Amino acid sequence: MGGHFDLDKKNQEIAKLEQEMKHEGFWDNIEKANETNKMITNLKKIVKDVNEVKNSIVDNLELINILEENEITSMEQDICNLNTIIEELEVKTMLNQEFDSLNCYLEIHPGAGGTESCDWASILLRMYERFCEKNNYTYDIIDEQKGEEAGIKSAILLIKGPFAYGYLKGEKGVHRLVRISPFDSNKRRHTSFASVSIIPEFSKEIDIEIKESDLKIDVYHSSGAGGQSVNTSNSAVRITHLPTKTVVTCQNERSQLKNKEQAMKMLKSKLFQLEQEKKEQELNKIKGINVSNEFGSQIRNYVLEPYKLIKDLRSGYESSNVDKILDGDILEIMESVLKTKVE
Repeated sequence: MGGHFDLDKKNQEIAKLEQEMKHEGFWDNIEKANETNKMITNLKKIVKDVNEVKNSIVDNLELINILEENEITSMEQDICNLNTIIEELEVKTMLNQEFDSLNCYLEIHPGAGGTESCDWASILLRMYERFCEKNNYTYDIIDEQKGEEAGIKSAILLIKGPFAYGYLKGEKGVHRLVRISPFDSNKRRHTSFASVSIIPEFSKEIDIEIKESDLKIDVYHSSGAGGQSVNTSNSAVRITHLPTKTVVTCQNERSQLKNKEQAMKMLKSKLFQLEQEKKEQELNKIKGINVSNEFGSQIRNYVLEPYKLIKDLRSGYESSNVDKILDGDILEIMESVLKTKVE
């Protein structure tokens, strides 16, 4: 495995969380209680899987010592299955950072390039939606701004499921597309860019102060799918945090009040993550570690012409099956990035 898995430590974490659940008033905060309960369930599942693998390995080793050579051959399939389970557990043991178990916001913005880049952003949006559908994650479209001719100007998804942030955090950065543009009558090859941002969905108890005077709040007509009543009133909300120039938008709810609540929750998550990144950068300076964690860093190339190849520039993962990946089969790429970070 890529890292040491301490069963005792995991069991201690479970015991500590279960003790918290026994405290008086624990269930007064339903949202926090549900998060704790979900964390316990995930930890118990991982511990159970690790124990089963350990027992299978011990059993198979004992069998190898007593079986004849021809009987050992019949065990090959069992060993292959066991290897698959071990690989899956290897990835799960890498999802051990503080916020990995949380849901997350995924935000997409096209780069310069007009219609071509807007179309590329919409292709990425579909890729992530298909990824969620294939891997039992649910998602809500918090905000989507359509392009003038095609594609999207921006989109925000709230993705929910086990370790959503842990898996998707490696998607943060710039995604580069090379193809023959369907919008170019001369059929020339174009290069397009789109940026992806991943933010953990922190709970309402985030200890971060936001002054009312630091906010600029705009309301406007929703442009998303939500029925006529959505589009005939100023239900959509845009909040700008003036000191940091952080902007959040929400238009998926029918009422302006609910959209504002969702936007404020997203703003708190963004500002909290900014604080975490600042602390990490300061710590790296003290340690003498030079780590580039800029939002604009290019992470992956998607080449459709003159040949077909998708390559992740961090893990080195390559695949010529671009249609399959753009249809949401990106779990292998995500896992390759996780393994690279551990190494």
